[in-house]
Amino acid sequence: MTVTVKMLVDRLKLKVVYGNKELLAKPIITADISRPGLEMTGYFDYYSPERLQLVGMKEWSYLKTMTENNRYSVFTNMFKEETPAVIVARGLNIPEEMLRAAKENGVAVLQGRNGTSSLSGDMSWYLNSQLAERTSVHGVLVDIYGMGVLIQGDSGIGKSETALELVKRGHRLVADDRVDIYAKDEETLWGEPAEILRHLLEIRGVGIIDVMSLYGASAV
Repeated sequence: MTVTVKMLVDRLKLKVVYGNKELLAKPIITADISRPGLEMTGYFDYYSPERLQLVGMKEWSYLKTMTENNRYSVFTNMFKEETPAVIVARGLNIPEEMLRAAKENGVAVLQGRNGTSSLSGDMSWYLNSQLAERTSVHGVLVDIYGMGVLIQGDSGIGKSETALELVKRGHRLVADDRVDIYAKDEETLWGEPAEILRHLLEIRGVGIIDVMSLYGASAV
């Protein structure tokens, strides 16, 4: 799945300080996020320009000790054509040299209100989930006490009916018919419905029912 800067902005409710339609359409190709502390000292040997660049309080405080020329030089070296965006956390002020270098090199500048660790975690979770390799299987996925249980079997065997009985007993429907699965991390598989089928369950002889409408938000 392709993830763009605009999708990240919308998901995390980031403020676009600088960025036109073209820059916001840039793809994000990796879930890895850089905290460019070493780069601000001038060390770029292992710099990864294709990553999102996250500036937190530590980096911002160090920037304040630098001269304007040094700040501009650092940002000019950081911002490459493949750099999707730079995000400044905690609602910190955007250095003028950052904006100037971003405009000259075509990099979007974003601002988040949350703390750096929280923002980094939110970005990592979203990007890992969206960029992970996915597969789709036929079946019904139910959340039972926080654990996903995938029910599979031949057509007409009663998978959806079983899921409905579990919902009536207080468990949650995740997906019916098509379950999209991806690796959330090295130890965890995550399942979710196709968007068009979200909250829907097809019961033989009855038709398609909206589980959320019938049983409430706690059932999905």
